[in-house]
Amino acid sequence: MCEQKARDKTLPETFVPCFHDEKEVRKMTYNPLGNTGLKVSKISLGTSGFSNFYGEHDVEECKKVVYEAVRRGINLIDTAPWYGHGDSEKILGTCLEGIPRKAYYLSTKCCRYEKDLALMFDFSAERTRKSIDESLTRLKLSYVDILQVHDIEFAPTLDMVLKETLPTVAEICKSGKARHVGITGYPLSTLKECIEKSTVHIETVLTYCRSMMTDNTLDEYIDFFRSKNVGVVNGAIHGMALLTNVGAPSWHPASDELKAVCREASEFCQKENVELGKLALYYSMQHGAGDTILVGTKSKMKLISYNLDVLHNGLSTKEQEVYEQVLKILKKLPPNSNWEDVEVERYRSKSLNLFDNQ
Repeated sequence: MCEQKARDKTLPETFVPCFHDEKEVRKMTYNPLGNTGLKVSKISLGTSGFSNFYGEHDVEECKKVVYEAVRRGINLIDTAPWYGHGDSEKILGTCLEGIPRKAYYLSTKCCRYEKDLALMFDFSAERTRKSIDESLTRLKLSYVDILQVHDIEFAPTLDMVLKETLPTVAEICKSGKARHVGITGYPLSTLKECIEKSTVHIETVLTYCRSMMTDNTLDEYIDFFRSKNVGVVNGAIHGMALLTNVGAPSWHPASDELKAVCREASEFCQKENVELGKLALYYSMQHGAGDTILVGTKSKMKLISYNLDVLHNGLSTKEQEVYEQVLKILKKLPPNSNWEDVEVERYRSKSLNLFDNQ
């Protein structure tokens, strides 16, 4: 029978006796997330896969994934209203039932919502206030640890984020519904500009599809974020499935060249019976940019196991050999291959057409 003991300061604040696997927690690396006071696991759990974004998902499997991830020491979970248009938060809320609230930190987002182009983004104060209440209801929680302004590059102007959205998020934090202010986005230059100009102290950034096998642009910005005591969450190091054996979904904004070379790497891995996603995670762990690597699971238990296996044990001899070959294949691409501005320009073009036709 488990006995409650006095807190061991060698364990993270999120450790809960009688719930956690203490041996697994002691193996986990925990890093300070900027000056938030949160010490987060080296791997964190992304839940965009708890929706239809990457195909079908199984709610019971999602429950097992969340329980096992937290029990084994992963203590940061990320979601958003945008993922499945509320489905991710709703499913995550169900998954968290029975897990002690102390055992995890939770981040969600505001400002990106619906598939309908006219309703996709709303950076207004009114919608942001409504958004946190909706999120808390879906999550069945009284507060989140981090509330992030989602994809700030899509705002009508950065001034709106600076003068309306961020002050509202700060207001929400003062109310106790959230604890820390964050921003997310793809263009790192926009994240940097926002931090430089903001009168609200931005405590975290979530950058995605950077510091990965095909794009190391984050290297150019990490010192700036550190100088501002901003915690860095490094998300989507698989390039939104680009660097997996499954491959990129049809909606992926990458160029045909980038998709083709990644597909070649994927096919090589399949031939060798090695998961490209495992190699991609290993690369990002070795590269080391960011305080935590946010890894999605597409609600599969085996992914949690191999993510933790990479963290604790690295690659096998065969995987290391395949890894070296994959790096050679990816060298066919120009350095820092990405899709900077593609999605924003596509969105603005469609938005103009939508309003012109009204």
